[in-house]
Amino acid sequence: MSQDLAPLAEVGASGAPVRSYLRLVARRFRGHKVAVAALVVLVLLAGLAVFVNVMSPYEANPIPLTPEILGEAREQPTWDHIFGTDKLGRDMFTRSLVGLQKSLQIGFGVAIVSVLIGVVIGSLAGYYRGWIDALLMRFTDLILVLPALAVLIILASTPEPSFFGLFDFPPATTVTGMVIVISVLGWMPMARIVRGEFLSLREKEFVDAARAAGASGPRIIVRHLLPNAVGPIVVFGTLEVGLAILTEATLSFLGLGIQLPKISLGNLIADAEGTVGTDLAYLVIFPGLILFLIVLCVNFIGDGLRDALDPRAVR
Repeated sequence: MSQDLAPLAEVGASGAPVRSYLRLVARRFRGHKVAVAALVVLVLLAGLAVFVNVMSPYEANPIPLTPEILGEAREQPTWDHIFGTDKLGRDMFTRSLVGLQKSLQIGFGVAIVSVLIGVVIGSLAGYYRGWIDALLMRFTDLILVLPALAVLIILASTPEPSFFGLFDFPPATTVTGMVIVISVLGWMPMARIVRGEFLSLREKEFVDAARAAGASGPRIIVRHLLPNAVGPIVVFGTLEVGLAILTEATLSFLGLGIQLPKISLGNLIADAEGTVGTDLAYLVIFPGLILFLIVLCVNFIGDGLRDALDPRAVR
């Protein structure tokens, strides 16, 4: 990748080669039919989640629960309630979309935070090497060997995580708190990937030319190395979305994430776990299907981006 992209870092300000490269990536991605279909489905689901108040005439948590609403409890899927209603008569289509909204916020939030932390640590370690590399990578290894799920459960079960009063983090029962909790143990692979890319790229001729021209370390990192490492970063970011959504669903299913009456796909599935094998199994099936689709689509998009950004792919 570095050999194909290195000239892009040295071309003048016209921007034409960069636009050419982006067009090439877009053309390759369009050739990946499964990834394009996954992107369409993801955009459709995200649009439904964002505009849930427009798409559905029902409230996710109607207050008060009127006799009319309670009278529609446990209703099988119909044209009026295409996902059916829950045990209290609430529309499951609306509740599933609200849960999807929260899950997407957490997924993309974790991906952004994890990528930022990993890129900063990995780029510093890979470019400067020496004691900086040793210190940052030993810290990364220390976090990496921790049992992730056990640590996540401990952090998520702490009502007001403050790390002995040093910081004041929001509880994991909120979207922001969940993003922080999952990101704490999600940035290490990104750091190692970026470090490996930088260790290779820093020996290239265009980096030597930038040093000879008097460019500082931070400028070389931002203007020359990061653009050439964007492929693995983007692919990791997309896959991290799906992993974060599954992690949030796992924690919420265990009762340690988003708490009812706030809605996420995880706690919807947890709330209906006893309905499996009964006439109310749709209470698990539809949130589970949305969770399955969103993670599957994100992974297919990641595969498509990986192929599109790989310069060794057939052009």
